[in-house]
Amino acid sequence: MDKIDLHSALFATYAIAATLMILKAIGMSWLTVARMLQVNGGFRSPEDLKKTPINPKPEPSQLAPNERVERIRRIQLNDLENLPFFLVAGFLYVLTGPPLLLAQCLLYGYVVSRLLHFAAYFTGQIHEVRATFWSIGSFILIFMTVRVLLTAVGY
Repeated sequence: MDKIDLHSALFATYAIAATLMILKAIGMSWLTVARMLQVNGGFRSPEDLKKTPINPKPEPSQLAPNERVERIRRIQLNDLENLPFFLVAGFLYVLTGPPLLLAQCLLYGYVVSRLLHFAAYFTGQIHEVRATFWSIGSFILIFMTVRVLLTAVGY
């Protein structure tokens, strides 16, 4: 179990990649709030229409979907659908004791693919651009997961 140690370059690589992905996911929540305040809309709950210092003139239209807010929510939902797989697959992959360089390429490659996916989605690029970056991350997850399975069964 000496692999699960932040002094291990292999585990530290995983910890850095995982931390970056967690911070990105948390950042999406803050980006959603910032966008809602920016457009003064895209709220979801009826209580959001109560008069407050932040919303001094509430209007029913503030509960209507706002495309700029919804785009951020869709990006966040995509993260929430993919991040748990990465956290588990990456952790288990590190336990297989892969070469450090390969692990760095895969783990950091996943992070880069997700950041590029975010940039493509945020800027409204065509589906094929988003799908390319998503696919890169997905292939990385498949590779790591299959490697874990093969190691676990003795190959």
